Amino acid sequence: MIADDQTLIRTGFSLILTSRGIDVVGAAADGAQAVELARRLTPDVVLMDIRMPVMDGLEATRRILREAPECRVLMLTTFDLDRYVYQALSIGASGFLVKDVTPEHLAAAVRLVTTGDALLAPSITRRLVERFASRDDGREAATPAAHTALAPLTPREREVLTLLGRGRSNAELAAELTLSEATVKSHVARIFAKLTLRDRAQAVVLAYETGLVRPGETGVGPAS
Repeated sequence: MIADDQTLIRTGFSLILTSRGIDVVGAAADGAQAVELARRLTPDVVLMDIRMPVMDGLEATRRILREAPECRVLMLTTFDLDRYVYQALSIGASGFLVKDVTPEHLAAAVRLVTTGDALLAPSITRRLVERFASRDDGREAATPAAHTALAPLTPREREVLTLLGRGRSNAELAAELTLSEATVKSHVARIFAKLTLRDRAQAVVLAYETGLVRPGETGVGPAS
């Protein structure tokens, strides 16, 4: 499903996706309409503009994911470090696309998130979070509530989450922790389940917001 207040974007993206074998089940011109259509059509993926009339894309995303947590939302923006993109990742969006995306990348992005992956590479997510996470209301990253949020994790799982926040891939995690990639994947899956995270993008955001990782930290080992 496509939600954008520009007719040209809705029409153009729809033509691109359908020509590549991806069904477009609906299109919305504002956030409120997007929520209603998502409720009726239950799309696998929503392409969601951030700035729309009636209801913005952030609130629409929040409502859609609350009702249909299995849905994947990709935010549409005009520039790649839009502050609103960080907020969108925090509430569960699976990534973002800049509106001048190539047709091939658009189709590949939609297919990617249907597999459960986040669209953003960990290093790009980290760059985005570093820019904005430390600015919110001047708060310290680590708070009692933050420590409570991480309470379900074992020490090893906290270590894995810290490295996820620093942008490590599974292969890099395995090398740094001297584990097999299969074991790393198991740790990551348990972290997601315990903390109700949707994907790596949310894991990176959480690592910063709880103070496990501070802006500018990359840690020891290969950077992604």
